[in-house]
Amino acid sequence: MIYLDNNSTTRIDPRVLETMLPFLTDSFANASSTHKFGVMAGRAVNLARQQVAELLNCNPGEIIFTSGATEAINLAIKGVAESYCQKGKHIVTVQTEHKAVLDVCYYLEGRGFEVTYLPVQPDGLLDINTVEEAIRPDTILVCVMTVNNEIGVIQPIKEIAELAHVNGALFMTDATQAVGKMAIDVEAFDIDLLAFSSHKFYGPKGIGGLYIRQHSTRNLRLQAAIHGGGHEKGLRSGTLNVPGIVGLGKAAELSNIQMHADAELIRILRDHLELSLLSIPNTKVNGNKTTRLYNVTNILFKDCDSDALILGLNDIAVSNGSACTAALIEPSHVLSALGLNKEDAFSCLRFSLGRFNNSDEILDTVSAVNLLVQKLRMLA
Repeated sequence: MIYLDNNSTTRIDPRVLETMLPFLTDSFANASSTHKFGVMAGRAVNLARQQVAELLNCNPGEIIFTSGATEAINLAIKGVAESYCQKGKHIVTVQTEHKAVLDVCYYLEGRGFEVTYLPVQPDGLLDINTVEEAIRPDTILVCVMTVNNEIGVIQPIKEIAELAHVNGALFMTDATQAVGKMAIDVEAFDIDLLAFSSHKFYGPKGIGGLYIRQHSTRNLRLQAAIHGGGHEKGLRSGTLNVPGIVGLGKAAELSNIQMHADAELIRILRDHLELSLLSIPNTKVNGNKTTRLYNVTNILFKDCDSDALILGLNDIAVSNGSACTAALIEPSHVLSALGLNKEDAFSCLRFSLGRFNNSDEILDTVSAVNLLVQKLRMLA
């Protein structure tokens, strides 16, 4: 099987799995227990928190472990809404955000909040002027994802954060597709809240986190999403997933070490794949081809149904949209926001590469896609 759906989830790195295994067998204690075995587990959790903090350039105490980015996003946006509603009830976000962000915003709209959904340009990038124009005196949060999960464009989050702060709002980013793949410095980018998931950068599923700024004039205070034993500074009660946290920490450490080497190799493979596929007639790349992450290309194959392509490729795993909304029979909201009509939006494939892909897989994929596109167009 050729796996080219790494924006959906990545294969766990064997080194991560090796680090986790002892905490599934011998070192299985609860990290909050005060006996020797619990203390050992607690130390492992502390190490993982430090490893994640080093990846993001923050203090370990600013990391809250969650079940993944979706929970982190809910905790962040709902927490800000409840904590800062006396200041205002206006939130600014983007039409191309992940559904985890958009659905939380829809939920808050039903509870008296007002949300501005900014359009993007045809290449998927925000016009910074639209952000500035949207922020109002009662804006409490600006939420813009770092890297789009479907087309890979990288938004100018540092500049957007600056606009938010000048106008007295907080800045949050869903960095799920960015953390572990590109350098994210929460200090340099002046980020207040940042959500991420381990399984997007070769760690285990079911674990992620939320960075919450705690050591500046914007010393954030959020309302808890889950109440119980007061875990994770009272923001996320529940027994800690020690094996998952340990795996997340190791994945963060490995990304810190080999992120740039991974980027160079994956970019070469992606560019080869993209250039070869674009030699097929009536194809084009969706989104900006320059300001984007190195591992993804989203390509329109005119007059070819994406579901037919996915089924026809058989042993090659690709995607036609966000994995979290794959069951919905509707065009990608991201591609629609770029201006694609319904027919074209249903004719696009996302190829997302990772650490474990190789050049032979790219050659085989190009050959298979080429033959299948010809076949489908003949049948149309």
